[in-house]
Amino acid sequence: MKALICIAKITALEKHKETVLSELSKIVTPTQKEQGCINYDLHIDNENDATFVFHESWESEQDLDAHLESLHIKECFNIIGEMLDSVEISKLTKVST
Repeated sequence: MKALICIAKITALEKHKETVLSELSKIVTPTQKEQGCINYDLHIDNENDATFVFHESWESEQDLDAHLESLHIKECFNIIGEMLDSVEISKLTKVST
């Protein structure tokens, strides 16, 4: 089975970018320990420092779904929800060549 790749692009309102970065940073380590997590890396967009991108790889869609229901994810988004301009999530499958 191929890994499920997920790209999550989260853009904060400019005045909240430091808080959003701080809260997103807190979820990296617990997520990396979750069942089925292959990688979970947080990045800042070089052209817009209020935009954060997670590059994630999961063993299965079920593992990603469990991650989205985890306590640390829910707590994070309860805190930052009103501080966000947008959230975009793309699920990808690597093309074999």
